[in-house]
Amino acid sequence: MSKSKGIFYAIGAYLIWGAMPVYWYILSGISSYEIVAHRILWAAVLMFILSFAVFKTDFQPIIQSKKKMLYLLGTSVLITVNWALYIWAVENGHIVDASLGYYINPFINVIFGVVFLKERLTGIQKIAIAFAFFGVAYLTYSYGTFPFVAIILGVTFSLYALLRKKAGVESMPALTVETAIALPFALGLLVMTFITQTNTYPLNDIPALLLLMLAGPITAIPLFLFGKAAETTTLTTLGFIQYLSPTLQLLAGILLFKEAFTTAHIICFTSIWLGLILYSVYLMRGRKN
Repeated sequence: MSKSKGIFYAIGAYLIWGAMPVYWYILSGISSYEIVAHRILWAAVLMFILSFAVFKTDFQPIIQSKKKMLYLLGTSVLITVNWALYIWAVENGHIVDASLGYYINPFINVIFGVVFLKERLTGIQKIAIAFAFFGVAYLTYSYGTFPFVAIILGVTFSLYALLRKKAGVESMPALTVETAIALPFALGLLVMTFITQTNTYPLNDIPALLLLMLAGPITAIPLFLFGKAAETTTLTTLGFIQYLSPTLQLLAGILLFKEAFTTAHIICFTSIWLGLILYSVYLMRGRKN
């Protein structure tokens, strides 16, 4: 696959992710852990159909490789944690914090690229990272609390991207294995909620069930696109395109859900945006050379 197609896939994935707060907010009456379980369940169903019935995927080379399976076990855990925290953030009025996590994600990608993939860090990248660090530090100082939601979201998704890249598995079979690993836990959780009568939606609520089933394609499609992009696109380029998603999330948090956007937030986000501008200039200059 060409690099241009990889960039196209990345743009599609991040646009869908950027619009997701609206969908999760519609489901806000349902507990976040049940929504995550349904995401896993219906994404797994969709991926099984596509992998076995449509594309006739051969999973034997993956299953026989302990290295690949360990990487995919790691990505399965990371993406589940990321999903759970993000849905919790939307349901509890932390969409702005979530967008902050995905704004700093490109800088975490750069750091991981240097540490784990031996990518070189340029002077401009160092300055850009310094701007991001200042923004997060200022927000922490102003509120007296560390932005755990933002940092955990950023780190888990960067680690997910890194392990996916190192796994060397194509997007569709990788996502199928990831959801298959998490599926028993998701099913067990859903069964227990009904046994203990702690479920937050009734089985006869057809509109809610249909919306929950929709979580399958909504989950699988952008992850599939992202996985295809990660096959040929560098972590730094993915970080550049990733700006689309937190921008849409930030606008949703402020304009649609009326979350607070204080002076401290303005200074923090402005500092990060300056770093992103520098980083963007670096990427564009690199493409021209």
